[in-house]
Amino acid sequence: MRIFWIIGGLVSLGLGILGIPLPLLPTVPFLLLAAFCFSRSSDQLHGWLLAHPTLGPPIHNWRQSGSISRSAKITSTAMIAASLTVALYWQISLIIVLVQMTVLVGVSYFIWSRPEA
Repeated sequence: MRIFWIIGGLVSLGLGILGIPLPLLPTVPFLLLAAFCFSRSSDQLHGWLLAHPTLGPPIHNWRQSGSISRSAKITSTAMIAASLTVALYWQISLIIVLVQMTVLVGVSYFIWSRPEA
């Protein structure tokens, strides 16, 4: 089972890192999942993730208070606006843009409704 948890942690970590620039891919939930998987498989990887200067603080903030830093909120909002701008620029179908906009408004609401770290 240990190898299963390590693979799950690495995949989650990869998705979390991809989620930094991609607005529809959430970063912190994947980092939390990676931390969970690593806690069950590798003290070394778990410690590394929690001590990481970029990836560790969002995990600590979420675990302690369910909070998201203001800079993360601003960055996510900018990326959301950029993704909508790209969709409009590429003249993607209006229905797809409306679905995307609905999802992203919900995501934005969730992000801004969390306390700040």
